[in-house]
Amino acid sequence: MKGFTFEIPPRVTFLDEEGTLIAGRSPPMTDAKACELYRHMIRSRLFDDRLLKLQRQGRIGTFAPSFGQEACQVGSLAALTAKDWFVPSFREMAGALFRGAPMKSILLYAMGYEEGSVVPKDARDLPVSIPVGGQSAHAVGLAWAMKLKKDPGIAICYFGDGATSEGIVYESMNFAGVLRLPTIFFCQNNQWAISTPRRSQTACETIAQKGIGAGIEARQVDGNDLFAVYHATTEAAALARSTGMSTLIEAITFRRGVHTTADDPSVYRTKAEEEAWAKKDPIDRMRKHLTKKGAWSDAQQTKAEEEIIAETQQAIAEAEAFRESGPSPLLMFDHTFSWMPPYLQRQRDEAEASFAGRDVLVGVSTKKQGAGSQAVVGELEEAKD
Repeated sequence: MKGFTFEIPPRVTFLDEEGTLIAGRSPPMTDAKACELYRHMIRSRLFDDRLLKLQRQGRIGTFAPSFGQEACQVGSLAALTAKDWFVPSFREMAGALFRGAPMKSILLYAMGYEEGSVVPKDARDLPVSIPVGGQSAHAVGLAWAMKLKKDPGIAICYFGDGATSEGIVYESMNFAGVLRLPTIFFCQNNQWAISTPRRSQTACETIAQKGIGAGIEARQVDGNDLFAVYHATTEAAALARSTGMSTLIEAITFRRGVHTTADDPSVYRTKAEEEAWAKKDPIDRMRKHLTKKGAWSDAQQTKAEEEIIAETQQAIAEAEAFRESGPSPLLMFDHTFSWMPPYLQRQRDEAEASFAGRDVLVGVSTKKQGAGSQAVVGELEEAKD
């Protein structure tokens, strides 16, 4: 039985797959700005590719690539200001880079160091959020606080198609709708929630229409079209600032790589599907458009790539230097409790044994802690001295 269909505006598109403007459309930004945003997209793509190689070499831990979703993140954040809150999930590396997160910090987080989660001073950015959909409540809380303080900012939160099946996402949209909170809910519908396809995620014809039940605006855009994303987010931001009305934006895109580096998409999706979406790639599309207009050249591409690769190499060197002299992984055991439970002591002993002979235990006490021990407290007090 076919499900109910609710009315939402037609999908927003500016560029076709060959980078040609759709009839009746004009670019929503200057060529100079388009080139700037395009460079941000390739910066993310190249860094993402380098991270994957580092993970395969065992130099960083697992991470979630943003490969194929660069236009969603760069295009939406470019439509906002530094006074607006950026609330990511775990796949918004392109957005984090655009907002000024250092490459070194992203590397440190992937290495397992919480120092990588430190947000630059005065930045209205939240760190990575792993629980699926939970960050939507954080964004609404920020929007509510801004409303109470008469702060003109808005909050934008990101999640995937799978997160729309989580109760907290709808509850957050409902809360924002009732209280008229300036929030943009940005769903990157990349067609796969790990191995669950979009068709098995919801009976709704679109994800965008889920916003209607919460009494907020709903838009669907071509998420591989930088101009379309920028335009739709600009409109949503203007609506939020002028009326407090929230918007759910569903951006149709595709996760071109793995869900995380622990994933193998060949198990659940076909090469044909991947090849079809490769033709819709957001970076290729934008490059074709800018090249046709004479705003971008092969020489500019080469120069940009060389600069980004050099920047990446420097960040890797700095992150690995931190690891050589930085805190030991055993600190996660030593500073969790004022006394260490036996089960945790066993885990610590196992970890310490596995690190034997490696330069990761510098400066860390190996004192045994029984129940009721105050050894950790003593070590902390010594550190203060």
